Amino acid sequence: MHIGLIGGIGVAATVVYYQRLSTAMAARGKPLELTIVNADVQELIRNNLADKRDTQAQVYAGLLNRLQAAGADCAAITSLGGHFCYDETVPLSPIPLVSAVSPLDAYFASQGFGTIGLLGTRVVMQTNLYGQLVQTRAVALEDEIETLGQTYQDMAVAGFCSDPDRALFLDAGRRMVDDLNADAVVLAGTDLNLAFDGQDPGYTVVDALDVHVDVLARLASEEMTLQEAGAD
Repeated sequence: MHIGLIGGIGVAATVVYYQRLSTAMAARGKPLELTIVNADVQELIRNNLADKRDTQAQVYAGLLNRLQAAGADCAAITSLGGHFCYDETVPLSPIPLVSAVSPLDAYFASQGFGTIGLLGTRVVMQTNLYGQLVQTRAVALEDEIETLGQTYQDMAVAGFCSDPDRALFLDAGRRMVDDLNADAVVLAGTDLNLAFDGQDPGYTVVDALDVHVDVLARLASEEMTLQEAGAD
């Protein structure tokens, strides 16, 4: 199956999607059919902060039409923050969309996580992952959402994580485990690999990107149907 990705939001997230999806397909011994289109991260940030869901959905629709023209059978948005207008985008898309959010609840439950701590954009943390977690309870550092969200946004745009910012994120995860009884900390921002890759924080970390990539790899290798993936 030919996979389409809406990338560029941000660049580091797009690169890691490409790397991990390529690795997953190589491990299967199968070729990867992939097309990536580039979105504007600054435009996404403006629309996200202003809650202009319909506006961003129209932007996505144009990119999805390009993916369809390139032969993609389905598409994914390479940003959990970019899912803020997912429901508005679905009816505009000419090809099925594979959500990065919907597989997470089942995954957390399968791992026995009763409570998960969230790191990501402001909206992801404020809405407890868009309110889509049913089997698992989500927590966040409520008094620090603004600081953590802005730091995450700046890191995603820059495509680089400084040592102080890395320390901030690692400490936030530790406090959600120690103070809020989180069983695991979820990297609910696709650029957080910049802070956590190669680190051993001393607590369980789940990269939401890996869960999404696994679904996409199974689709690409035709181990899973679009219906089984819950594509919209």
